[in-house]
Amino acid sequence: MVKMVALYRRPPDVDAFMAHYEMVHLPLVRNFPGLLKLEVNRMFAWDGTAADPFLQVDMYFDKREQLLAALKSPSGRASGKDAQAFAGEYIQIFFADVEVETFGGGDHGTSSTVRDE
Repeated sequence: MVKMVALYRRPPDVDAFMAHYEMVHLPLVRNFPGLLKLEVNRMFAWDGTAADPFLQVDMYFDKREQLLAALKSPSGRASGKDAQAFAGEYIQIFFADVEVETFGGGDHGTSSTVRDE
């Protein structure tokens, strides 16, 4: 499994940013072919201050080739243009191979590792 990670620094107008993000940008991302899972993480700081980065978005795909195909797709190209237009100075993009370990929540859990080599 692989993922694309988008980290957003806090913009001056968070409300306007989030309105555009939720109404315009996310619908484009949700249409990525091969997208397995989408996580939108609104960051917080324990001390009550404004966290920065304030938003992390993780987009999961089965294989690297599927991620690349999604980025080249019409929705991938449109989301890239949109991100540059509304968040270009606030966004950083990263790519990662994902290793997953799952636990049952108790003292012992099952563990599995998944890699895309």
